[in-house]
Amino acid sequence: MKKLREILAGINILSLRGDENVIISDVTFDSRKVTAGSLFIAISGTRNNGHDFIPDVIRSGAAAVICEVLPEKTAPDVSWILTGDSAKALGIAASNFYGNPSSLLKLTGVTGTNGKTTIATLLYRLFTELGFRCGLFSTVCNYIVDKQLPATHTTPDPVQLNRLLAEMTDAGCEYAFMEVSSHAIDQKRIAALQFAGAIFTNLTHDHLDYHKSFDNYLRAKKSWFDNLSSSAFALVNADDRNGMVMLQNCRAQHHTYSVRGMADFRCRIIEQGFEGMGLKIMDEEVWTRFVGDYNASNLLAVAGTAVLLGAGKEKTLKILSNLSPVAGRMEVIRSDDGITGIVDYAHTPDALLNVIATINKVRSGSISLITVVGAGGDRDRSKRPEMAAIAAEGSTRVILTSDNPRTEDPEKILDDMEAGIEPSMKKKTLRITDRRQAIRTAVLSARAGDVILVAGKGHEDYQEINGVKHHFDDREEVRKAFSQR
Repeated sequence: MKKLREILAGINILSLRGDENVIISDVTFDSRKVTAGSLFIAISGTRNNGHDFIPDVIRSGAAAVICEVLPEKTAPDVSWILTGDSAKALGIAASNFYGNPSSLLKLTGVTGTNGKTTIATLLYRLFTELGFRCGLFSTVCNYIVDKQLPATHTTPDPVQLNRLLAEMTDAGCEYAFMEVSSHAIDQKRIAALQFAGAIFTNLTHDHLDYHKSFDNYLRAKKSWFDNLSSSAFALVNADDRNGMVMLQNCRAQHHTYSVRGMADFRCRIIEQGFEGMGLKIMDEEVWTRFVGDYNASNLLAVAGTAVLLGAGKEKTLKILSNLSPVAGRMEVIRSDDGITGIVDYAHTPDALLNVIATINKVRSGSISLITVVGAGGDRDRSKRPEMAAIAAEGSTRVILTSDNPRTEDPEKILDDMEAGIEPSMKKKTLRITDRRQAIRTAVLSARAGDVILVAGKGHEDYQEINGVKHHFDDREEVRKAFSQR
């Protein structure tokens, strides 16, 4: 519990009515969670406007309300705070309520279209191996030391985020690693957090259903770097043309990494196969269990970040060589008769292109690549034909199938995908809406030595159809199909 005035520190207050010394029991933006003594913050969200629920929270016993528009009637026994930006106020209030936990540990964030989960997770594992108590926020799972917590969003809401950060500090964590999504930046979920470092991986076609344009998507990412403090570091991928954009007007210490050219941290691939690759990172040769140019870049970002956070290069590279890929990221499953199944989260054109290019670098000409791929419903439609075209061009055979159709008709999603396939490529393309059947068909049509890529869902263990999540795990389905050959 804290006094209201302590929670309001740093918020741009336009007016305040009522007692600023009232004791606040909790902070929330969800009207359903308001109880006696709550501070309610009215957010104008993408679906609902929190201001519409102010009468409800007053009846539930809210002690104070932060809003952008005061209601016509304001209850006299409630403290009213008017601000110009409720979303930002929520981030600051949540941080203040939980004692500004991000300032008590070294928090490093990772943003970019691809690579966030791999980099954040490997940093968590690496620093754990170095002997530190660490926390992790990721798409796959959140961790407080070794305690697993389910992840519902890439980046949690500000209240949950600061509560978990406080739990991390209570558990003695010295480091925390976080995926920072463009939605989280735009919605100011990370407002008031103090970052020791920020990593930028890349920027490609994604989330345009939310951001509406690539420029808006870019600006969301860049705004995070613009707000870093001078004591933090910014490590950006010099191989992506937007990497240097992130450093413009950024007060943090500038650092770059590259697998193609000059940079502060450099890496090149010596050799690679489906079981791993040999790298030369920072002038040292290392064998890793990862495959692909993009993973070489991810591993370099991890190594560079570790060095910037004070870890020794020798220890870092030794641990890096023993780390395994993250669940559902280029995850290899072998059949008894020599077929290689690969499950990957690739759900953007760039990610799919990278995975297929990696497989094609490793496989010989006599080995077929059968790609099973779909596209999510209620999301950016423009990437659907592009993903289908990439799959058709880079694969021996393609099976278009359902992903998470959500509330859309999966047949219409596949229509959008098929529109991107050139007539000359259609003869090697099959359409099977049922994802389980699509995976089974790919497996049964494969010969010894062939590679089957199942792309799009990776670590997910569900398929969302008409708002209902049904258990479905690509890895389980691949193994089951292998057993039926």
